[in-house]
Amino acid sequence: MAKKNKEEKTEPIQPEAQPEQVRELPEQAAQEAPVVDWEAKYNAEHDARLRVAAEYDNYRKRTQKEKDASYSNGKSDALSKLLPVYDDLERALAQPTEDAAYKKGVEMTMNELVKIFTGLGLEAFGAPGDTFDPNLHNAVMHAEDPELGENTISAVFQKGFRLGDKVVRFAMVQVAN
Repeated sequence: MAKKNKEEKTEPIQPEAQPEQVRELPEQAAQEAPVVDWEAKYNAEHDARLRVAAEYDNYRKRTQKEKDASYSNGKSDALSKLLPVYDDLERALAQPTEDAAYKKGVEMTMNELVKIFTGLGLEAFGAPGDTFDPNLHNAVMHAEDPELGENTISAVFQKGFRLGDKVVRFAMVQVAN
């Protein structure tokens, strides 16, 4: 019996409850750590996916702008190749000729070319009396003329052309005062 009494006394209930509570605290911390890790991973993945979506959106917008610009650049390049033909026809019309059929043919060709230019949105600029603008005109000569105001175009040697806001060719002009 002495052994039973000793065994009964050596098994206290109270001390065992405390170590279980101590064990629960590390287990709760271990359970919270995966939740925090999961949230961090989720937020990182979400952020990465948002960045990829934003990059794709920027790429799509940039390529659309490049596509529009390449069409506009191609159009202005093609029109700039036709401008020497316009200049030649303009000079041919300025020359006196006795052949009426020749003059009428040149006029018809010039009118058709001007109609094509207008249809494509090409505008001519640079006329005598206009105000000189260095963004549109190329001043190749300077003249003193008291009748004209300051920075006024007195003569145009070559017309300038623009397609929308883009200058295809600058006007070559003489500026007064």
